[in-house]
Amino acid sequence: MKNVLIRMNQYRAQASGAERGVLDWVLENPEAAAQCSIHRLAELSYTSPSTVVRICRKLGFEGYRDLQKSLLCELAIRQENRAERSGQLEYIDQLTDIIDKVTYRNIASLENSRMLMEPEVIRKSVDLICASGTVLLFGMGASFLVAQDAYQKLLRVGKPCALSEDIHCQYLLARNAGPSDVAIIISYTGCTEEILRCARDLRRQGTPIIAITRFEPSPLSQMSDCNLYVVAMEETFRSGAMSSRIAQLNMIDILYTAYFNRNYDLSIRHFEKTQISKQNL
Repeated sequence: MKNVLIRMNQYRAQASGAERGVLDWVLENPEAAAQCSIHRLAELSYTSPSTVVRICRKLGFEGYRDLQKSLLCELAIRQENRAERSGQLEYIDQLTDIIDKVTYRNIASLENSRMLMEPEVIRKSVDLICASGTVLLFGMGASFLVAQDAYQKLLRVGKPCALSEDIHCQYLLARNAGPSDVAIIISYTGCTEEILRCARDLRRQGTPIIAITRFEPSPLSQMSDCNLYVVAMEETFRSGAMSSRIAQLNMIDILYTAYFNRNYDLSIRHFEKTQISKQNL
């Protein structure tokens, strides 16, 4: 099921004025919107049916009926789980409040990201990784930690990969890349200038790009061959990446496991070879 409300929330910042009118009305009145015809929705949001159709397609739906069907399913699921413990963290919160809120936000981030996952895009990403000579990893800050996790996993199964904490070395990785390599770029905003510089160099080199980023049009998503979307239950401008990091790590786990299964016998041999016995240390 494609999640309608999450996609609308993520797309809203990039929407035009007319599109935003539709998005705001649906987000404020999801139950009513699920029962509206396309003409009624256009009337209530002071737009046109063509604007509604345009939004549907931009959000990844075939048309209004497809979106409406997904919205009905989504609302039915949400009615079964109304535990709203995702309030904003406040300075007056007790430790138990912090435990509940942070944990709930991380769980919600994983669940919402799952609703945005498209198996065909993940399958294409695994195809690119399997066919590549080297997997090049890019990321800064908290996203670098996610890239580091991917680097360690790929080393365990003998997949050639490259990563550097130094952004200038990441520039060099991008400029030395080729069409036979694949790049995995991790950037929640998709707007970090240093990462975009790497992406532009990779495009010039003809290197396929897999982006792990948020569901919203961004310079990175426009340059990528495969966009693997994650959702974070936090503001874009935040003191530290929390739920976004959890969602990104989960996506790496999915890619790694899918790659492992695709090359099961070889992966098992490498996994046994690279196993470091703690008793021999």
